[in-house]
Amino acid sequence: MTGVSRRRLFGMTGAGVAIAGTAAGTGYFAASRPDETAATVPFRGPHQAGITTPAQDRMHFVAFDVTTTDRAELAALLRDWTQAAERMTAGLEAIENGAVGGRTEAPPGDTGEALDLPASALTLTIGFGPSLFDGRFGLGDRRPAALLDLPHFPADNLDPARSSGDLCVQACANDPQVAVHAVRNLARIGFGKVAVRWSQLGFGRTSTTSRAQSTPRNLFGFKDGTNNLKAEDTAELDRHVWVQPGDGPEWMSGGTYLVARRIRMHIETWDRTSLAEQEAIVGRAKGSGAPNGAAEEFDPVDLQARSPDGEFRIAADAHIRLAAPATHGGVRMLRRGYNFTDGSDGLGRLDAGLFFVCFNRDPRTQFVPVQRMLSKKDAMMEYLEHTGSAIFACPPGVPPGGHWGDSLFG
Repeated sequence: MTGVSRRRLFGMTGAGVAIAGTAAGTGYFAASRPDETAATVPFRGPHQAGITTPAQDRMHFVAFDVTTTDRAELAALLRDWTQAAERMTAGLEAIENGAVGGRTEAPPGDTGEALDLPASALTLTIGFGPSLFDGRFGLGDRRPAALLDLPHFPADNLDPARSSGDLCVQACANDPQVAVHAVRNLARIGFGKVAVRWSQLGFGRTSTTSRAQSTPRNLFGFKDGTNNLKAEDTAELDRHVWVQPGDGPEWMSGGTYLVARRIRMHIETWDRTSLAEQEAIVGRAKGSGAPNGAAEEFDPVDLQARSPDGEFRIAADAHIRLAAPATHGGVRMLRRGYNFTDGSDGLGRLDAGLFFVCFNRDPRTQFVPVQRMLSKKDAMMEYLEHTGSAIFACPPGVPPGGHWGDSLFG
């Protein structure tokens, strides 16, 4: 094929479908293949894509430190990133004629590894960390109270090199190379203004965000996220995920707060634990995913059910009891995590686990109290080690003609 690359052709097809679609975060369209691996997700809408979008198979999450101290330069970068992000989510190169169509005397404007690949349902979601509001850019009075510095939880063993950040970008796609290409090109565009602080690759989504998806399994082998919020639960999303007018500040209305936790799972120890103990710790059957004492995965979780000997069928320190909304006054969150493996730890054990991501309307009343209880009482904590932690304010979706920094910088 000459003149127009396959990626550009895929992209133009996808962009046309996207324009005809619905708001970002809810639309999900097959662009040039009948299967969802080639789908295009609309970039613009009232909420950012990549939150309630049906969870893709792969993720590349990156946190940046802002190295420029120039407010106008940062705002300009967010405009440039928006243009590139919109193009890449439509299956296009980061800039027109980027990889091979520019001047041969200059570095290419696109790194090229996604040529010939479709959009693969790529979504790019941006967030602003607490440190962005430290005074360098005159944003101190615009920091939301809900964007708190996360407290230290019992059993945290956090690595500063895997934590925090001024900015984050969550790239999700059904092709890992498409997600990596997107992050790589945003980092390239930001050269001299931002630097990568840490990043995490993920595979095998560990939660569903739509009833059209089946429940996946985590690296402990259990179905994960059975009772997660779904895109179809619009009233519950307004109650638990989207920042509402009056929550303050106004620039976050329609946005949400992202909490990321890198959780190493001591899988070698878990693998030597009996099935009965594993199921008691989780509170569900490993095969069906049914709550202990029930028959089917989606049967109600009865926290009061007891066995003939009088013991709770779901133990007092079982994970699903301590994480249940009923244990926390009805509090819920939208989970969107991924499995990871990062090689070995040098001691003959895999460095593997869950990259936990959740979206909250207010982490002070949602993530923090739930995690505080889990870290103190959850029997599963014996097998877990939290090694990274971060929180970001994700602004609302990008309106026509707008960019990622509009609501924050005005």
